[in-house]
Formats: sequence, C-alpha cells, structure tokens
Amino acid sequence: MTSHRILAVVLLVVGSILLFFAYQSSQSLGDQVSEAVTGQFTDATTWYLILGAASVVAGGVMLLSKRSGGS
Repeated sequence: MTSHRILAVVLLVVGSILLFFAYQSSQSLGDQVSEAVTGQFTDATTWYLILGAASVVAGGVMLLSKRSGGS
C-alpha cells in the first residue's frame, strides 16, 4: 500500500470520527437549546461538520483517483 493510499484512508477515518463528534455534539442539550433559539448549531458543531465532511471528501477523492505524473 502506497503512502498516497494510506493518507487517503487516514483522512477517511479522521473525517468519519469528526462527523461522529458533530452528531454527538448536535444531540447535546446545549446545542439543542442553541438551535431552538438561533436556528443554528453551535460553532464547535459547525466546525466538526465542515472539517469532517471536507476530510471524508478529500480522502475519498484521493482513494478513487489514480496518482498522475511522476515515475
């Protein structure tokens, strides 16, 4: 397994963990109250969602793409 594929798998795992934390955070009492009052998630939950989704997408693209160029 090349380092390119290992990095892709690591990004997928880290992204999945961040999305899990985002889900757990969104179910907390404080986040539920904040969402009911403002209509938005807390900043921490939003960052977990953004970084988790970006990491999963980047890992998926890296895993599915062929490494171009080079020798």
